[in-house]
Amino acid sequence: MSTNQSPLGPFLKSAREAKRLTLRDVEREVEISNAYLSQLESGRIKEPSPNMLFKLCELYAVSYDLAMELAGYPSTPAGKRRGVAEAYGRLGPMTPEEATELSAYLQFLRSRKRKP
Repeated sequence: MSTNQSPLGPFLKSAREAKRLTLRDVEREVEISNAYLSQLESGRIKEPSPNMLFKLCELYAVSYDLAMELAGYPSTPAGKRRGVAEAYGRLGPMTPEEATELSAYLQFLRSRKRKP
């Protein structure tokens, strides 16, 4: 991925593929053209509609806040999700199962730091 490309496209593509949906499946479910979805996933759409992102996040069962941040919209509260976006930028797209395992491992590491 180039440094100028938003990570939103790969994030949405990974979420769609994790749900085993085609572009046409998504088009039918959320009434957004598959051509638009393809352009969004490839990074050619620079400022997607928050309403459209919400529909996709609902269908994919992924974080709307994260999608908005990856799209370049300000997050609320400021900086709260910065760590998630930074981790995504370093690790790239992951399946929901990978995200769950990564979260469990992070909790394990944090619990070890708390012990004297």
